[in-house]
Amino acid sequence: MSKNPFQIYSDKPITVDGIYSQAEVGLANRNSGNLLETLALDITPTGCHYLLNHFDVPVLDPKAHRLKFSGSFEAPFEVSMAEIMNLPAETMPVTMECAGNGRAGVSPRSHSMPWMYEAVGTSEWTGTKLAPLIERSCPKNSVVEISFTGADYGYDMGEPHFFGRSLTLAQIKELDVLLVYAMNGAPLLPQHGAPLRVIVPGWYGMASVKWLTNITALTEPYDGYQQVKTYRFKVHKDDLGIPIQTIRVKSLMVPPGVPDWSTRKRFVSAGAVDLVGRAWSGDGVPIVKVEVEVAGEWRKANLLEKKHRYAWQKWSLSWQAEPGEYILRCRASDMNGNIQPLDPPWDQAGFANNAAQRVHVFVE
Repeated sequence: MSKNPFQIYSDKPITVDGIYSQAEVGLANRNSGNLLETLALDITPTGCHYLLNHFDVPVLDPKAHRLKFSGSFEAPFEVSMAEIMNLPAETMPVTMECAGNGRAGVSPRSHSMPWMYEAVGTSEWTGTKLAPLIERSCPKNSVVEISFTGADYGYDMGEPHFFGRSLTLAQIKELDVLLVYAMNGAPLLPQHGAPLRVIVPGWYGMASVKWLTNITALTEPYDGYQQVKTYRFKVHKDDLGIPIQTIRVKSLMVPPGVPDWSTRKRFVSAGAVDLVGRAWSGDGVPIVKVEVEVAGEWRKANLLEKKHRYAWQKWSLSWQAEPGEYILRCRASDMNGNIQPLDPPWDQAGFANNAAQRVHVFVE
């Protein structure tokens, strides 16, 4: 028998658009998306925030948990949760989106968690800045990256590993990285990384390692599976790819009216309909315009000013709905000139699909 019992599963099955395997349905049962109706709220309720957990959820004792700073530090140390919570605290609203959000809309689809639009949410994360703790541990001059390792362990494409990611020292200083122990004013829930996780504002969610156990100073680039084997833009399977980092410009709307139970198509009565949604972009870049397409005509929405650097912005549009059948779409533009595309950008694994949302609406 092979030393690796999962080697026979180390290649992804071929997919058929619109048809999902039992394994994909199982992933969808373990993970959950945001309820799009909560896009009406500035802060996503904790129970509605999307979840993507690669392996089993570790159940850790916060009283016994310790975070280790190890590797090429001049002054490595360990710190308890009580000590972390006594450090200067900061609460930061951050919009987080899964890098796989929208995968189901990319054709042909990669066999993985079949996200549509719902893998996004905004929470108020409370913790302490990471940079001062890195300074305290004194990285040696030879250090090139800092890695973050979680307690979650399992196999992916036949390779066993703890989930881990890394950032450079410059990125840690530039990105307002937090060590977080509370979410929306309450201690982290087990599924959201309790008792301690990283939050990397402005980047896709894979960078925000949960169940954090080790921070390691490295003299060579981190070669963990989740850094070099996935979460990279690839045009084909064997492409080395480009690392995925900042969130692409995107917008979503609250689906108007009432839904059909299974198709989620919408019904509204003729007359004034208030369309409401959110728009965001990576690295805290402000949104400057949101447009909504109705019957082939793009209309400029009312965009509220950005309240917090890393949180989404609200938009609204009053639609005088007339009887008929419609596909509504919304698209955002950010301050750097990035415009949300109408069609899915191609990626071999379906990452970072920021194509305009389509909402099927009947008006009577």
